[in-house]
Amino acid sequence: MSGVIVVMRQTLLSCTSLARKGLLGLAATALAPATPGFAGDGVPADAITTLFELSRQDIAEVTAMLALLGFSVVAAIALVRTRLAAGRRQARLRADVAELQLQADRYRALLFAEPQILIAWPAGGHRPQISGDTALLVPQDQPHRILAFGTWLPPEPALQLDRAVDGLREAGEGFSMHLTTSHGHAIEAMGRAIGGQAIVRIRELSGLRRELAETQLRFKALGEETESLRALASALPWPIWARQANGALTYVNPAYARAADARDVPDAISRNLELLDSADRTDLQRALGAGGRFEGRLPIVTGGERRMHDVRAFALGNGSAGVAIDASEAAALDAAVVRMREAHRRTLDQLSSGVAVFDGQRRLAFYNDSYRRLWDLDPAFLDGQPDDSSVLDRLRASRKLPEQADFRAWKVKLHEAYRAVEAAKDTWFLPDGRALSVVTTPNPEGGVTYLFDDVTESFALARRYDGLIRVQRETLDSLAEGVAVFGSNGRVELFNPAFARMWRLSPESLREHPHIDAVESWCRAIYDDAVAWRTIREAITSIENRLDIALKLERKDGSVLDCLSRPLPDGATMLTFQDITDTENVERALRESNDALEAAGQMKIDFVHHVSYELRAPLTTIIGFAHFLSDPSTGPLTPKQAEYLDYVTKSTNALLALTNNILDLATIDAGAMKLELGPVDAAKAIEAAAEGVQDRLATDRIRLKVAVDANVGTFVGDERRVVQVLYNLLANAVGFSPQDSTVVVSARRTDHSVAFSVTDSGPGIPPDLKDQMFDWFVSRSQGSRHRGAGLGLSLVRSFVELHGGKVRMDSVVGKGTTVTCDFPTDHVAQRTAAE
Repeated sequence: MSGVIVVMRQTLLSCTSLARKGLLGLAATALAPATPGFAGDGVPADAITTLFELSRQDIAEVTAMLALLGFSVVAAIALVRTRLAAGRRQARLRADVAELQLQADRYRALLFAEPQILIAWPAGGHRPQISGDTALLVPQDQPHRILAFGTWLPPEPALQLDRAVDGLREAGEGFSMHLTTSHGHAIEAMGRAIGGQAIVRIRELSGLRRELAETQLRFKALGEETESLRALASALPWPIWARQANGALTYVNPAYARAADARDVPDAISRNLELLDSADRTDLQRALGAGGRFEGRLPIVTGGERRMHDVRAFALGNGSAGVAIDASEAAALDAAVVRMREAHRRTLDQLSSGVAVFDGQRRLAFYNDSYRRLWDLDPAFLDGQPDDSSVLDRLRASRKLPEQADFRAWKVKLHEAYRAVEAAKDTWFLPDGRALSVVTTPNPEGGVTYLFDDVTESFALARRYDGLIRVQRETLDSLAEGVAVFGSNGRVELFNPAFARMWRLSPESLREHPHIDAVESWCRAIYDDAVAWRTIREAITSIENRLDIALKLERKDGSVLDCLSRPLPDGATMLTFQDITDTENVERALRESNDALEAAGQMKIDFVHHVSYELRAPLTTIIGFAHFLSDPSTGPLTPKQAEYLDYVTKSTNALLALTNNILDLATIDAGAMKLELGPVDAAKAIEAAAEGVQDRLATDRIRLKVAVDANVGTFVGDERRVVQVLYNLLANAVGFSPQDSTVVVSARRTDHSVAFSVTDSGPGIPPDLKDQMFDWFVSRSQGSRHRGAGLGLSLVRSFVELHGGKVRMDSVVGKGTTVTCDFPTDHVAQRTAAE
């Protein structure tokens, strides 16, 4: 009994010692980050080791001893109950067991005082033991999900942890890593191989640990970022540098070293080489000190060449950094753009189209003079760079925009051009009757360009052109002539129905634009003259010597066509065909009739001339014997004989005058009349003509009034014929004038003629008979005493026209008649010189 007790006691003491050692180690490890120097139960801090420092054998011994302790306790209790009766020993054993249980609970509470999870894989086992607060990462009722790392970690960290656990279990490789869960919590995962087991501890970081972990992550990220930025800076072709507050270089890239003519980067930093001139460096330092940044275009000498660079520098906490970007090409391009912009502005100012450019803020950036004149806007208003809406509102106020039912909606639609990608074209019809073509073009850099062209005249021309085309089409369609237009390629471009009917062609076939060769083959059935068709074909297809060609085509059906080819300015040729069959027949008949009439007229003239000549000889004999009988030397006559002789004398004189007039008219008609030109005194001609009608004036009690201008003078003419003209006019006027009336004869000179006028107060001539008064043998004796053959006015017109003059008659029925004869003063002179 005592031996059992001794063994149990020794076992208990050993287990207590080992348990205390292991649990204190776990407690020390768990509490060490929070309570530095804590030793537990008076154990020094440097004597405490963690659970991860225990060997696999220690853990086995603890386990075995604990089992033995349990067995020993049970055995002891059983032995004490059965064999010992002493209550003091039994009470002491119970006190020791209670003490051991209390210490084990204390150590467990100490181990899990901080929230953490322990996962232990025993040697040769596959099912791990999970203890601790699994609710930190997975649902409390599903602790096994802690092993599915991908359920509570992002994919990449989950893969890293899985690989680390595999390395721990297979090769005993420990690990320690800081991770961030899918919910954003920072945790620490630690793995160790202890006592033949693979143990992983997972705990949430907090306090200093969490800050330290986050700092390490930030440090790593910043390191990676710094390396990336350094690599980028080294690869860039632009000089980049960093300086301390005292101006010493702390970093330069290879481009800086090359620009500063250094051997390498360390050489540029060690020698503190500068890129900028001293004055530029001073300006840069001043700008950094005042505003913390500097921007400017400065010259830098690189590789022996002075080039412009855009330098940008920024003040940092304890220094500055900068970069120099080569802007030589950009500067050259800027200068070229400025020159090009100015050239474009000058060009746009010369355009007749109105141009207005609005920028991205919809403000007027440019306008030309045509735009200002088109809208009649004040230059001061335009130079103030008004916005697009202000310009439209001003134009609307002055009624210079198209009338709109909803002006706001119209303006919004117009301003859609600022968001468009393609140009739009529209036509504005203004209240003043003008029409404007408006093109809105979006600019690549923002804004819109407006182009305004006054197309009022173009629209009017287009309307007139369309009208002319329609009129031309209707005219061609209504023509009786056949018209066809052939292009320069020899194909039909235009035809009218008359052409199709005339050649018995199908309009549908002609609308297919056939060649002249095809048209010729269709038309040969009714007209097969090869020479004529060759002439027509050459007129259409010839390039040179394009002349009008006229042909007369006599077809097999007996019809006759007039064909005319007319070259058109555009290289086309127009053919016109006119059916002149009836005209030919009528012309033939008229020609025959005309020949007969000419023969009859010639016969009449010959007959009149012959009869007049034959009458003149006996009349001359009768007149001579009548004068001989009236001579007193022949003996006295009875009164009755004298009266009869007087009748004979008057009749023969009248018959002789009539015969002379007929001969004169016949001579004029035959073209054989010759004028004997010379100076003619107008006043003397009137006086000579008046003497011939004195006896008739006295018989009819008619007064003759002569009105001759003082400046009439003379003119070139046949004096005898001029007197004959005046005599016939006076005789005609006296014959139609009533008794006790006045006949007025006058003469006046104009710029190019001498005008004689004879006015009577007779019955006048109706308008429908005025033109007939100058024909042969036309006499109007009704209402007057005049009896004549009707040749006087015919002679008057013939003689005046023979002088190159004109005769006109002014008459009012019931009031009298005025006949005016104009004898030219220059025409006759020219004609005389020519003869």
